[in-house]
Amino acid sequence: MSTLTRLQQQFVDAATAAYPNRTDLTMQEVLAVCKTNGLNLPQWLTNDKQHRVKRGVYRLPLGTTKTDTKTVTAAVATAPKTVTAAVAEVTKPTAADAALAFMGGASLIPAKLPTYVPFGAHADLTRVVKSRRFYPVYITGLSGNGKTTTVEQACAENGREFFRVNITPETCEDDLLGGFRLVNGETVWVDGPVVVAMKRGGILLLDEIDLGTIKVMCLQPVLEGKRVFIKKTNTWVAPADGFNVIATGNTKGRGDDTGKFVGTNCMNEAFLDRIGETVEQDYPPEATEVKIVNANLAAVGVTGQETFATALVKWAASIRKTFAEGEGDEVITTRRLVQAVNAYAIYGDRLKAVEKVTTRFDPVTKAAFIDLYKKLDAEATAAAAAEVAEAERLAQAPTDAQVTLPNTPTTPTATATAVAPF
Repeated sequence: MSTLTRLQQQFVDAATAAYPNRTDLTMQEVLAVCKTNGLNLPQWLTNDKQHRVKRGVYRLPLGTTKTDTKTVTAAVATAPKTVTAAVAEVTKPTAADAALAFMGGASLIPAKLPTYVPFGAHADLTRVVKSRRFYPVYITGLSGNGKTTTVEQACAENGREFFRVNITPETCEDDLLGGFRLVNGETVWVDGPVVVAMKRGGILLLDEIDLGTIKVMCLQPVLEGKRVFIKKTNTWVAPADGFNVIATGNTKGRGDDTGKFVGTNCMNEAFLDRIGETVEQDYPPEATEVKIVNANLAAVGVTGQETFATALVKWAASIRKTFAEGEGDEVITTRRLVQAVNAYAIYGDRLKAVEKVTTRFDPVTKAAFIDLYKKLDAEATAAAAAEVAEAERLAQAPTDAQVTLPNTPTTPTATATAVAPF
């Protein structure tokens, strides 16, 4: 007499309850049991020849027994080695259990970032996320300007679960909707991140959507807020209340002819037309970006470097202006400024930090960027020194009460007369 695992016995119990006095079930009946009870397709039954009666008909292993924890515990004294193995069989969670736990497990609400400074589309995206309405949004803009972080922090502020899926040219339906996975020797169905987000009513972020190929067209009904048919399990999945889709990309889905975003594609018009709004996100204003840099400096324990933050931001702004005018091919992103902060925390030298984060550029561009930074940093340092000198001068200057005119008697009446005109 063989022993069933917990999941196997769970299916057998559900099947016998649904079809009493039956030992043989058709594939349609097996699928109906799975759908009704929220179970995965029992591949151990349908793929094992010993359970197959004929094509599409499978015999339940009703002559088996399930392991009982109490019985095993009682037998410990007489057969310790056998019992140890049996206890492991009962208590050890399978990967299939882990997959199911993901559906109802720990919260996926992102944490609030202490270094985050709202700007750009943050207010509008917060309203979209907070509304719990289905309203797909596409955020486009140059790299490193906070598109993904803006969505993440809008979810953090509003207590919404956040599911980020990074799209690549290899992304397919199996990656998005789910597929069969081999788990501890069992083949089980595991929902993909799109299906999990739908069932939990979360915010699904399709990051770098313009890198996807025609394979992402499986998301057409998802972008309509409708039910999705899972072909491999013959089941339908309906979106829960609050579910929404937000996509990000460096282009508007029209491809890229600059060579900066290699791999981006011209996206299907029917796909794009299902997205309600397109947001064009730019880099933060200089004042906001200074706050971002200062917040990151504080986060790494660096103080008294406000002029460094100012110099970095002015440096980035100058390079971006040149790029916008068509005179340059590269930009300094907000992300790269944060990287410069981290480099400074390690090396303790402004110029070396800038040199480290510009090594990705070609030698000519790197040299030009470093020369520009030197000029801007010298100006910031000089301005700060002038402010300090002025403050010291004012601190040392005599007050009105201390001023006396030359050769003036120091009697109270004479002093009062001398000071009166001031």
